[in-house]
Amino acid sequence: MSNNKRQMALGAMMFFPAGEHISSWRHPESDAAGLLDFNYYKHIVQTAERGKFDMFFYADELYVWDRFQSGITAANSIRPEPFTLLSALSAVTERIGLAATVSTTYNEPYHIARKLATLDHLSSGRSGWNIVTSQTDEEARNFGKDKHLEHENRYGRAGEFVDVTQGLWDSWEDDAIVLDKASGIFADKDKLNNLNYKSDEFQVRGPLNVSRPPQGYPVLIQAGASEAGKELAAASAEVVFAPGTAFGPFGTVEDGIELYEDIKTRLAKYGRSRDDLKILPGFMPVIGRTEEEAAQRLAIVEDLTPEKLGVDLLSHYLGHDVSQYPLDEQLPFTPKLEGFNQSKSSLAKIIQLLERETLTIRQLYKRLNSRGVAGTPSQIADQMEEWFVRGAADGFNVMFPHLPGGLDDFVNLVVPELQRRGIFREDYEGTTLREHLGLRRPANRYSVIATR
Repeated sequence: MSNNKRQMALGAMMFFPAGEHISSWRHPESDAAGLLDFNYYKHIVQTAERGKFDMFFYADELYVWDRFQSGITAANSIRPEPFTLLSALSAVTERIGLAATVSTTYNEPYHIARKLATLDHLSSGRSGWNIVTSQTDEEARNFGKDKHLEHENRYGRAGEFVDVTQGLWDSWEDDAIVLDKASGIFADKDKLNNLNYKSDEFQVRGPLNVSRPPQGYPVLIQAGASEAGKELAAASAEVVFAPGTAFGPFGTVEDGIELYEDIKTRLAKYGRSRDDLKILPGFMPVIGRTEEEAAQRLAIVEDLTPEKLGVDLLSHYLGHDVSQYPLDEQLPFTPKLEGFNQSKSSLAKIIQLLERETLTIRQLYKRLNSRGVAGTPSQIADQMEEWFVRGAADGFNVMFPHLPGGLDDFVNLVVPELQRRGIFREDYEGTTLREHLGLRRPANRYSVIATR
């Protein structure tokens, strides 16, 4: 299979700084001591750029997972602040996009509009924003609240948050900054616009004190797969990190196609075309030069998580402490999405798994921690190509069992295979993240009004 016209997009994802896996810091090849060392991140992002990835994506959180003791004793809870990190990385890279998670629940639009606009300027148009509503009560307690906002309220606020932020990015029209030293005119006052946004949630006058970003707006990314999340994605996102492979080796292509079509068909009611949104399922390749080596490397990853941490992580996803139950028996209750106030897409994957298979608690937590796709470079490329060609993906958000080695392996072994098949770029053609992804630059709302 090959397709010379359409090129897949690739994101290089970092969830935990040592890798995607919760126990990645324990991997014998991880650089666990480098988690707050700039040179560690510099190596990772420069490697992704050498591999011609569209973007480096940092999935941030705003809390220490101390709900369970194992979250402190066994899991990595140290992570750098994303704007500081990405701004520094912009100075040591030239083409790769730089995206990070920023919560709409525990921030204000003006702050985020300003920070992202600045990052877009400093990086010459390479910034991206993963719009999240946050998930946990632990985060709420760091921002003056006892409990996390209800799911629907979070997404309502998120939709408004994005609207306000985009309005602030439009404050200055593209040619508003004059800089005429002879006349003394810095800016054209008629091309500066106040937002004057007022609702029950936000009151923001504007204007923003950063001129319009090079990309117009930084690329908007969304990862939720709940009903509310899919609607937010259809309304405003330009990239969706689909969780089709979040719990298990790739799920099925049919699952991927179903989610892909579900999201894409929602776009029309928001006046958008299918090409306005790229869907990138996530997956974690475990690469070996032979099948035997790949299987051995996957076994190393699967053995990293202590039983207590694995059970506690399952309890977290379920919102219910299951450590009190016998591990070699099934769950004594049926998980339900209704009324659940953490990540609904994560719980939905667990429910789907339990509907398909009869699993004990031990088998279930091991399955959740066994998310790697093991194979040779050719086998990994086969699966990516199948999803891409059959219409289950526009590309992939690639996660790594450990860093930096997992990324090094992918760039050295899998990227050349994808390039040989003609489905991934040999080199960057544009300079901005929007150009990499084939996304249009949005017009300024005020300039559009003025030209009517």
